[in-house]
This record gives sequence, structure tokens and C-alpha cells, in this order.
Amino acid sequence: MAGAPRRSLGCGAMDLRLDGKVALVTGGSRGIGKAIATRFAESGAHVMLVSRKAEALADAAASMEGLPGDVAWHAANVGDPDAARRGVDATVERFGSLDVLVNNAATNPYFGPVVEIDLARADKTVQVNLEAALVWTQCAWRASMAEHGGSVINLSSIGGLSVEHGIGWYNVTKAALVHLTRQLASELGPAVRVNALAPGLVRTDFARALWERGGDAVAGRLPLKRLGEPDDIAKAALFLASEAASWITGHVLVVDGGALAMPSGGV
Repeated sequence: MAGAPRRSLGCGAMDLRLDGKVALVTGGSRGIGKAIATRFAESGAHVMLVSRKAEALADAAASMEGLPGDVAWHAANVGDPDAARRGVDATVERFGSLDVLVNNAATNPYFGPVVEIDLARADKTVQVNLEAALVWTQCAWRASMAEHGGSVINLSSIGGLSVEHGIGWYNVTKAALVHLTRQLASELGPAVRVNALAPGLVRTDFARALWERGGDAVAGRLPLKRLGEPDDIAKAALFLASEAASWITGHVLVVDGGALAMPSGGV
């Protein structure tokens, strides 16, 4: 009706702020992890970057200087349980709490049929992609979240929701991470929300072998006609970490340009 006042939907821009929150992002020195950390810091969160290489971490932190949130870094092997405890402790010591944990770090040391994978590389993939998410969440829970609450975001993949050749074992771990997300959401609520993101093909160094040669062809078949960029995933992570998602837990948010909406055999 003309002249009627606009009705607020109660979800304004301030709902996507993280002012005063403390976030830890594993695999935070590049790609999707760095993009998430940048979005968080832009939104007022204090952020601890974690990955193996100190030089890459220092460069990533330097690129975020001047943002509203403070950014620090801690070098750690994400798959080492003792390193997880030290990384969480360093975060709480630096910033006073831990409100948002992003389990982003991943590895994929094998390409080929699952039936041919050797156990050493199978175990390594499970250790980093699945067990590390559990261990870092346990550490965050014990150090801060059990008392103060918080949010955990696990980086899965659309590969964990479908079948794909070549990276099948990687996808098995990502499928298991989806179930771990739901299990933890059930166990840690109401204090902690636990959700997952399932990206499609994103232009990162980690996924370079998948998009560098055939990426344009894949993009042309997607409903949205482009591959993902790290910031596409970062914006979704910001939503899940924010109060705008306060009644969402145990959910897997697919961010894939429409890949899973395509007819069978499309990508």
C-alpha cells in the first residue's frame, strides 16, 4: 500500500558484526582461511591465524593491518593434538577468550582410486581433515566455550555430499566431517553452535589442480557461470559466526554456485 511504513525484518547489517569476539582460524595464512580471517577482522573480531609456516602467517597478518579487529598468528601443525592445545591456549592468553573456531585446514596427499590408496596417506588425510577438527574443538570447548559459549565452523566440501573420481578419499573425510558437525551440534548445544560449510570448486592454490586446466569449462556448466572465490566462502562463514545465525546449528551450508542443483553428470 502506498505510503505504508516499511517494516523491519529484524536482521540488519549490525547482525553480521563480530565486534569484541575472538576467532581462531586454522589454515589461516592463505586461500579460504585467510579470506575468512579477513572478513572476521573487518567485522570487528580479534583473530588468531594458525598454520604451519611462520613466514606465511606473518605476511597474512600484515595484510590485515588497519582492520577493526586485532590479528595475531601462531605457527602450529594442525594435525598435532599438543599443537592444538598450545594454539588455543595462546589465543585465550592473547585475547582473553575464544568465541569462534574455524576448522579450515585440510590436506589431500593422494589422487586416485580409493581402492588403491596406501594407509599412510589415508591416515594422514583423516588426521588433518577429520581428527584435527575434533581435537581443536575439544580444546576450544575446554579452554573457553564450555563456560562462555561460542560457535564452531567446519570446512567440509560438496565432495562430502556426492561421489567424485580422483579425490574420493579426501571426500570421504569431508563426509565424515559433516556427521561430526551434526554430532557435536547435538552434544555442545545450547552453549555452542556447530555448523559446516560445503564449498564447491573455489579458485585457491589448494584446489589449483582441479580448476587450472578445466575451470572455465566447469564454470560454464554451473548455474551461476563462475567458479567460487575465497571471499564467497568467507561471507558465508561470517553469517554462520554472527548473531544472524543464532538459531542455526548442525547445519551444512552449501556454497557451490549451483553445482549440486545441476542434473546428474553435470560437473
